[in-house]
Amino acid sequence: MLWLGGWAAQAQELPYQTPPKAIADLVEAPQTPRVSLSSDGKWMVLLIMQDMPSIADLSQPELRLAGMRLNPRTNGPSRVSFATGMMLRRVEDGKDLAVLGMPQKARISDVSWSPDNSKVALTLTTGAAEGKIELWVIDVNTVQAKRLAGVTLNGTFGKPYEWLPDNETIIARGLVAGRGAAPSATAVPVGPAIQENAGRKAGARTYQDLLKNPADERLFEYYATSQLVKITLAGKLQPLGQPGIIQSAKPSPNGKYVLVKTRHRPYSYTLPVSSFPVKVDVVDVTTGDLVKNVADLPLADNVPTSFDAAPTGPRAHDWRADVPATLYWAEAQDGGDPKTEAAIRDKVFTLPAPFTGKAEELAALPLRFNDITWGNNNIALIDAYRWADRKEVTYTVSPGALPSLAVLFDRSSQDKYRNPGTPYTKRNPQGHYVLATDAKSQLIYLVGAGASPEGDRPFVDELDVKTKASTRWWRSEAPFYEVPLAILDFDKRRMLTRRESVDQNPNYYLRDARSGKLTALTKFPNPYGATGVLKKQVIRYKRADGVELTANLYLPPTYKAGDGPLPTLMEAYPVEFKDKSNAGQVSGSPFTFTRVGYGSPVFWVTQGYAVLQGASIPIVGEGDKQPNDTYTEQLVSSAKAAIDEGKRMGVVDPSRVAVMGHSYGAFMTANLLAHSNLFKAGIARSGAYNRTLTPFGFQGEERTYWEAPEVYNAMSPFNYADKIKTPILLIHGELDNNSGTFPIQTERFYNALKGHGATVRYVVLPAESHGYAARENIMHMLWEMNTWLDKYVKTPQPVQAAN
Repeated sequence: MLWLGGWAAQAQELPYQTPPKAIADLVEAPQTPRVSLSSDGKWMVLLIMQDMPSIADLSQPELRLAGMRLNPRTNGPSRVSFATGMMLRRVEDGKDLAVLGMPQKARISDVSWSPDNSKVALTLTTGAAEGKIELWVIDVNTVQAKRLAGVTLNGTFGKPYEWLPDNETIIARGLVAGRGAAPSATAVPVGPAIQENAGRKAGARTYQDLLKNPADERLFEYYATSQLVKITLAGKLQPLGQPGIIQSAKPSPNGKYVLVKTRHRPYSYTLPVSSFPVKVDVVDVTTGDLVKNVADLPLADNVPTSFDAAPTGPRAHDWRADVPATLYWAEAQDGGDPKTEAAIRDKVFTLPAPFTGKAEELAALPLRFNDITWGNNNIALIDAYRWADRKEVTYTVSPGALPSLAVLFDRSSQDKYRNPGTPYTKRNPQGHYVLATDAKSQLIYLVGAGASPEGDRPFVDELDVKTKASTRWWRSEAPFYEVPLAILDFDKRRMLTRRESVDQNPNYYLRDARSGKLTALTKFPNPYGATGVLKKQVIRYKRADGVELTANLYLPPTYKAGDGPLPTLMEAYPVEFKDKSNAGQVSGSPFTFTRVGYGSPVFWVTQGYAVLQGASIPIVGEGDKQPNDTYTEQLVSSAKAAIDEGKRMGVVDPSRVAVMGHSYGAFMTANLLAHSNLFKAGIARSGAYNRTLTPFGFQGEERTYWEAPEVYNAMSPFNYADKIKTPILLIHGELDNNSGTFPIQTERFYNALKGHGATVRYVVLPAESHGYAARENIMHMLWEMNTWLDKYVKTPQPVQAAN
């Protein structure tokens, strides 16, 4: 058996450990309830969230098919953060009402208000061995909950139901009655699994959990197939159409039709379900008959890997939200290839019921279509983008008076300071969200993060779309961070907000933006109790090339000026930029309450460390240059600047600094240890270390390995395993589901490091995916990290050289 201080390259069997009590107490702090607000602002649902699941919970049966993870017992997602309790709170007087009729220890998800806010629907997953997903509805007036009997839901593709506008009927995806037993996953093969390509370019990024053989295909079809049903609250059920692999079913605003998207064969062993062939149909809600087949799109296996690429043919079908029943979709005009010269990249079309006429062109866009926010016949907003230079444009269009396309906003998506905000939408009587405007459709309202040199200061603006003149209703003021959630009265400028500060947990308030009056709706306490408040300081500094950087500095609660430099833990996550000035913009706010998640480095202030959390690591490539062309140089320069600033402040001991990161941050950590001598230790969780294993792009890199082999090779710390002499702790979830971060990435990196005599420890967390969940695993991970930091950073021991 190998103990942590041993040098033999042996496997270990180690029971779960727990970190120091101060760290464990932060992990165990109670969760703050989640809130769902009715669209009229009169009610709140308070959801009591479950504690961390146990490793036994996480080890339940799981199927990994077509890019999805399913629980075969429930026919739903295998990893869901459930609410275990709920109550209704009346906003007017703050009175709480307990929901009647709900089972004890309920597992609640998919909470949704009816269009008129008189009812709340939800799914409830039963916990028995033959578990299932049930549909429940709460009557707000009586606070009585009841199960809608007769249907078991299929949660394979997420939320499995939608309200109709009559507030009495729900469209749901149910299990197929009498479907029989599941096919065997271990059946004897009748032949080999074969894939073939005949001269077509079909590159794909690296995905996890894909279909592998015909047995997987049969399992996928069994669990993903559902029957669309119409359910009334009175208990009447009616099947609609035929069973199929129904990915989504969205009712039209008038409730007469359903837009159904059904995946079908041929499947792919290299792409997830989102790329499988899809049939787009309109179905009659009354009869269940097919009204129109809108499209039948092939397997999207030849889409270029560029972020500006798109499939050929119509895509992104949906309902126009502001009229009874009109479809819209986008269609590439350049073959979906951004390398093709084209004045118009995408066109947007509409087709009203009864869907027998010719589609009308709504807009011709020089950029790639992203989304539409519908308002009325006088106004809608279309968002379009070009990833190559991070260009983002918002257009206005008058659907009732075409052509009428005009630019409203034209900016870089990475220029946070010039972000005008998100157009505010309100729910109409049919339950669809539409643009909030004045009677003349000239004024809209924008809600934004308010990024600025002093940090984020959320705001609400009123904008005249014709003159582009704006009026600021309200802006968050120090020493608080306050986010507008809903505008309840436009004339009185009455809003619901969530407000917090360094020492106050986020809570909900009614705010009068005219008078400044503030009324508390919740009083959630500091969850850390005796631990106190974790205070942060936003520090600003520059790296050698002049790019401005920031980091959140945390110091131990007992630290006083003059106490001297501390051992330090730095955490970061690199981000690519196309403009140096945007890269230097300040992110976040100095006035937010620090809530410590399992992956945070802030735990270590309780152990006497200074913590540099969220240190800026911008990777910039301006003009024709790509950010990753000088990745390692910018990486090291950014890290050095953070350490130098901490040293200048007198709080960081530069001889005792560790670096940590998760996912792309783990990749960063390994590269920093390979290309610098800045750190005493590194902690890399769930990373990728060999970029030739992700040859068709990764993170923000669009070029393939064959287009830029020197970049892939230079960025792969695996290629520099012989250079890494700093102790590194590698942690990975056994069942990582993230694109590109297969566990084999860490396994092979560990072997390469071990083969060159590095000081390295490799920890595999059982049953965990890319994000960690089980209480035992999280506690053990923190113990591993704390032990590693104490051994190699706080009181560093000599690192034994390889023989």
